[in-house]
Amino acid sequence: MADSTLLTPELSGAETMGGESVRFEELLLQASKELQQAQTARPESTQIQPQPGFCIKTNSSEGKVFINICHSPSIPPPVDVTEDELLQMLEEDQAGFRIPMSLGEPHAELDAKGQGCTAYDVAVNSDFYQRMQNSDFLRELVVTIAREGLEDKYGLQLNPEWRMLKNRPFLGSIAQQNIRSQQCPRIQELGTPDAHSPLGTEACPERPHWKLWLEAPDLLLAEVDLPRVSGAQGLSLEIGENRLVIGAPQALYHLDASIPLRINVEDSRAAFHHRRRQLMVSMPLLSV
Repeated sequence: MADSTLLTPELSGAETMGGESVRFEELLLQASKELQQAQTARPESTQIQPQPGFCIKTNSSEGKVFINICHSPSIPPPVDVTEDELLQMLEEDQAGFRIPMSLGEPHAELDAKGQGCTAYDVAVNSDFYQRMQNSDFLRELVVTIAREGLEDKYGLQLNPEWRMLKNRPFLGSIAQQNIRSQQCPRIQELGTPDAHSPLGTEACPERPHWKLWLEAPDLLLAEVDLPRVSGAQGLSLEIGENRLVIGAPQALYHLDASIPLRINVEDSRAAFHHRRRQLMVSMPLLSV
């Protein structure tokens, strides 16, 4: 059972709600039930074949290690920000920017001298890979995150020094990988869009005001105020087992929040209320 004391005091207090808010929540809960009833058996993972990109060489205490940086359109892209915005996000909060990637299993290979080594395949989004090709900064960032991800996943200690192989996009053979099949929650429209409401053109996204509370022992609700957004179109919503990420068009808002409970991603739902300019997210919880 979820422990409400895990929530910070600023976010755990639920406000007294009027009839309109209660109706709003009822719509969300009903939508969540309908989604659960409509779900059919589908695979929890999808098999992809990453395409080669470039290969780097490093080492560990056990010998030489090669990392094939690959790409696939099936990998979701990271948040679309400029390099200046990314630098600012990394300076302010190291967890504020994430690059989705698939870390493959280790496979034994032979290097150019016929000596044994270990290779890993790491896949990122194809469009993001093309962008990375024109940016030394993004390439360095991807390699660093990939190296740290492999260290965490496989208990490795890799040398942070590395070099890129020339005229060799990969070492060995790139195996197929399984990635989790996950659909982002669809944002339901509530009310009538205001066609005359300006969106603004701020370059630096604002962190919106939001509230989080336990509606029931197995249901978490979040309200996110988006006063400069007129509708659900253009909003991005990503929910992980313990993370909530929301983005708005034209970089108006960006929220990347850790959730201290395990979320049932598949059954989560979201709705945007036009008159209140508010996004509400219904997140059923997984049993601990």
